[in-house]
Amino acid sequence: MRPFVPEPPVIARPRRRLRHPDLIGRLRRAREPEPAAQPRPDDGSLSAACAVAGNVSSPAVDQAMTPPAWVDRARSWLAGRQARGDDDGEAAAVGTGGEPTEQACRAAVEAVAEQDGLVLTAGGAAERARLLADELSGFGPLAPLVRADGVTDVLVDGNGRVWTDGADGLRQTGTILPPERARQLAVRLLHRAGRRLDAAVPLADARVDGIRVHAVLPPLSGAGPLLSLRVPSRRRPSLAVLAEGWPDGERWQAAVRHLVAAHATVLVSGATGTGKTTLLSAALGEADPAERIITVEDTLEAAPAHPHVVCLQARSANAEGAGEVGLAELIRQALRMRPDRLVVGECRGAEVAEMLTALNTGHQGAWGTLHANSADDVPARLTAMGALAGWSAEALTAQVHAGVDAVLHLRRDAAGRHPVSLAVPVVEEHGAGLRMLPVLTDVDGRAVRGPGWDVLAARLKGRAP
Repeated sequence: MRPFVPEPPVIARPRRRLRHPDLIGRLRRAREPEPAAQPRPDDGSLSAACAVAGNVSSPAVDQAMTPPAWVDRARSWLAGRQARGDDDGEAAAVGTGGEPTEQACRAAVEAVAEQDGLVLTAGGAAERARLLADELSGFGPLAPLVRADGVTDVLVDGNGRVWTDGADGLRQTGTILPPERARQLAVRLLHRAGRRLDAAVPLADARVDGIRVHAVLPPLSGAGPLLSLRVPSRRRPSLAVLAEGWPDGERWQAAVRHLVAAHATVLVSGATGTGKTTLLSAALGEADPAERIITVEDTLEAAPAHPHVVCLQARSANAEGAGEVGLAELIRQALRMRPDRLVVGECRGAEVAEMLTALNTGHQGAWGTLHANSADDVPARLTAMGALAGWSAEALTAQVHAGVDAVLHLRRDAAGRHPVSLAVPVVEEHGAGLRMLPVLTDVDGRAVRGPGWDVLAARLKGRAP
């Protein structure tokens, strides 16, 4: 057995003092990454993001996709006020949809500025309040694009690139919206409209502040979220103003005015973005002010410059699948509202049966729009939609021939958006179907009469004042 030998005691040595007391702090700071440069407290505007179209290389636009730091503080301030129930005046007020009001955003901006020791001008405070409202309940970093004059569509692709469409065509803005930011924006916008968007429901559309919002999430969208905003035109050009940009505009304008005055029932056809609704609105602006116009649309877009317009809008089902009100039901309801003219925007499916039924119950002067590649393709499109309603081709042929007077087809090309064909539907021999007989056709920039001119004139005889 080995004898017990105690271990030598441990002698604590004094710690060596550093000659430079701040050396540790300097070493720590050297290991930490440099913080990213933050915008100045008074630099919270979206002026960089307002470089809307054509600015495809501006790095400032990309940086603007991250909201300034004060936005989060203002959001927290508002949440705290609402949680505590503090309400001095309208500082903590919210709108009917739960979104903060303009007064609430202004109060939050002023509170954060006071904490930072900033004195904001009236213009600076208003701009910050608008930015805050955009971030909390509006279109966020896309708001300047949505508000830009002439923009009809704002599109975010799967790589985060942002595009706009308008009078100048489709253009890339140079803005990059990170995938998570795009997803958050899409979810918030659809939530405002009472719609659900998540992994279980990866695609949805709704109307927010008059703008049609459509979103698709991965994996359906591939790399990243897709977001499409359809912005209704803020301008309501008259028929005369529209015709100024058309080849042979005077002749086309005279033809459209005659269709309106004669209470002709007209379908406006064309591809997406050809200006169907714009022309429809301008044409109905020529109607007698004493007439009552009722519009039925999936999304409110038609805006005739007319003193008596009643608008009905379809409603999608909620997350539980309840509450849907479709175009077909709205058309039936519109007939009980004493319409002088019925307008059906964007016929896509079985509702064409209700529309044609309405057109054959004495309601002349109706207008509608539908997608088609040409005027000659309209009969096939109507037949396909009628089949969705259970109609036979023979039944639809009879209804269209009796109820539709003319089809006005639009095209978008180097000359802009303009009419290229006015045609009248006629029945083929032996009732084999419908074909379109040209009334006016664009030939090298000239509106040339066709064999359907006399047919349409005979059909409208006695209607025009």
